[in-house]
Amino acid sequence: MKKEVNKVDTLSNIKFSILDLAQITVGGSPAESFQHSADLAQHAEKWGYHRYWLAEHHNMPGIASSATSVVIGYVANATKTIRVGSGGIMLPNHSPLVIAEQFGTLEAMYPGRIDLGLGRAPGSDQQTAVALRRDPRNQGQDFPEQLAELRMYLEPASRNNRIRAIPGEGQDIPIWLLGSSGFSAVLAAELGLPFSFASHFSPENMQLALARYRQYFKPSEVLDEPHVMVAVNVYAADTMEEAQRIATSHQQQFLNLIRNTPGQLPPPVDSMENLWSEYEKSLVMKQLQNTIIGTHEEVKKRLEDLAQNTKADEIIIATTTYDHQARLRSFEIVAEVVGMK
Repeated sequence: MKKEVNKVDTLSNIKFSILDLAQITVGGSPAESFQHSADLAQHAEKWGYHRYWLAEHHNMPGIASSATSVVIGYVANATKTIRVGSGGIMLPNHSPLVIAEQFGTLEAMYPGRIDLGLGRAPGSDQQTAVALRRDPRNQGQDFPEQLAELRMYLEPASRNNRIRAIPGEGQDIPIWLLGSSGFSAVLAAELGLPFSFASHFSPENMQLALARYRQYFKPSEVLDEPHVMVAVNVYAADTMEEAQRIATSHQQQFLNLIRNTPGQLPPPVDSMENLWSEYEKSLVMKQLQNTIIGTHEEVKKRLEDLAQNTKADEIIIATTTYDHQARLRSFEIVAEVVGMK
């Protein structure tokens, strides 16, 4: 994955991708969520999006992508050219050998199209982490060792080892490190791997993490120079009123999370003011401060600002709406404003 020289001057220089949590809506089902994911991926491929990533979460009533590698295969089978991968797999929940085998299998089925994005958080609460056979005392401190083991299984030389990942060994599966702090940024830099920052839910640490990644980056067989992806929430519509309205489903979802009452994705409302206290509103808006809401003009301006402020090589967009058609339209507008469509 040798990086091409790419300076961020305009949005046309940046690759745009999609982050999908396979949301289960109120009154909906996991089956419906997967159908919507496949449909969105097919549209995204047609519109020119570069990647389609799915995220691992557990014990979340509103998220259907817990068996992430299975859903990746489902989406890859429904598409032809778009890259499909994880944003991300929470490696401490798994044996590195199993992940090497799973993604080796996906790469064998869909050659040249599979990405492996890795995180070190549990993607769940502590009780669920224990149910996943994760030591609750482990806060991801052995992530570097797990990553090294995983990469070893994917090396061609692993055929000389007693334990081999088949499929997996010798396959060129791009590995990304994902993070919302400086830990994974520095590790990605030291290993010369691409780095993706989760500014869609942790905006405050973004500039520090990106600065550390670039400061400590060491060229590798993978990259000659740093390669940054930034995740951001975008709600685009043909009117500002509609864009603000469809964004309220995500705001309600975050409100339920801080209340420790996670549930399925609720329908939008005309106003949030009667649903949260001023304190709750401040907490939600702090976490979602980088969210882009608006029509073509506002979305384009905010994406240009994000590109200039981060010097990102890629931007991956999350759009969590109750109505599937509204989500399609939002991604279509983004494709229009960045010149893909």
